[in-house]
Amino acid sequence: MNRDFRGNDNRPRETRTNERVRAREVRVIDENGEMLGVMPPMRALDIARERDLDLVEVSPNVVPPVCKLMDYGRFKYDQNKKENEARKRQKIVTVKEIRLRPRTDDHDIEVKTRKIQQFLAEGDRVKVSVQFRGAEMRHPEIGRRLLDDIAEVLKGTVTIERTPSMEGRMMSMILSRAPGWEPPKKQTPPPSDKQTASDTPAEETPQSSDAKDATP
Repeated sequence: MNRDFRGNDNRPRETRTNERVRAREVRVIDENGEMLGVMPPMRALDIARERDLDLVEVSPNVVPPVCKLMDYGRFKYDQNKKENEARKRQKIVTVKEIRLRPRTDDHDIEVKTRKIQQFLAEGDRVKVSVQFRGAEMRHPEIGRRLLDDIAEVLKGTVTIERTPSMEGRMMSMILSRAPGWEPPKKQTPPPSDKQTASDTPAEETPQSSDAKDATP
């Protein structure tokens, strides 16, 4: 049994419907949201059956409990449908990592910076790390300067969620997509109107009237 430190039962309460509503009196709301008043649950159930609906306890912890008239099967179907749609729309954000060295050259930094933008465009967060080895540990300022330079290049594109900090032999910062930033759309070049030589049919050379047959 799931209980908190006070001994209270934390298990989700099952919704009571129809004959399972056990309170002495209930406050009833009809299917249109109109208040019908306080009455015994059997009287409320009779009204629900007259309207071909269910009596559903929606607020069990108030006095008296609140019940509503509804098509409970339809309600559960719509609720499950909304939950499934919400799960489909939910984007699982992952943290991608880009690793650098204090001596990473400018070309590699440009390549990795474009990769960071690609990850951000896909909705991911990015952990950018500089790995130190041996004597490089004596100069953490090199790694800090490198991370600061990348953040400056990406200014307007990223939000720095965590500023550069040392983690053992790594100095890392975490970036996320800046609010309002949209990745540039890829432009497809228009098709060329020129035909290649292989696509152009070869013209036949007309035979001269002066040409002689090689056959005697």
